Amino acid sequence: YRGQLDVAIEEVNEALKAQSNYALAYNVLGLINMTLNEDSKALDNFERAIRLAPRNSEIRNNYGWFLCQRFSQRMDQAIDHFMMAAKDPLYATPEMSYTNAGICEAKRQNYTEAKVFLQKALSLKSNYAPAAIGLIDIDFQRGNLADAKSKLALFLQNNTQTAESLLMAIKIEQAMGNQLAAESYIFQLQKHFPESKETAMVREGRMR
Repeated sequence: YRGQLDVAIEEVNEALKAQSNYALAYNVLGLINMTLNEDSKALDNFERAIRLAPRNSEIRNNYGWFLCQRFSQRMDQAIDHFMMAAKDPLYATPEMSYTNAGICEAKRQNYTEAKVFLQKALSLKSNYAPAAIGLIDIDFQRGNLADAKSKLALFLQNNTQTAESLLMAIKIEQAMGNQLAAESYIFQLQKHFPESKETAMVREGRMR
């Protein structure tokens, strides 16, 4: 996996040699450095990408996600980036930015604002799994385990399994003390999504 990232870094650096002000290359470098936990490098990459292409909503969305995940003191700024992306009529996936804003508001326990953003995402794309899981996660975080479990069961009936939905199922079952059910979901996650970040989180015991 590390090898793949090294190859990607080489390719991006080649692109930057040919065109040093290539915003999308800095965007990709930012995502790679974020994956490698090189946060100060990633911050430089995203800031440079934004300076070069201030109207690029994909970069704003990625930069917002990075700030939300790694710099909780800059959460307001992250939300601003998501909103600028979501309201851009040329941006193809505004539901992603609304969902990210919702997940980030939930992270700082602003559950009312989080729900508004997540519901907005679902109003744009009714079967958008990350938003649906985000709403279930709010029930989970608030301790409404029975609600979270029944909503997730309904979601799993009507949608294809994702790594996110299986991780949510594991967290709910563990919180309810249903270790056998949790183990069954862990098995499915590892079988169907062996390379996912969710599988890595379960393996390393980082469930939150």
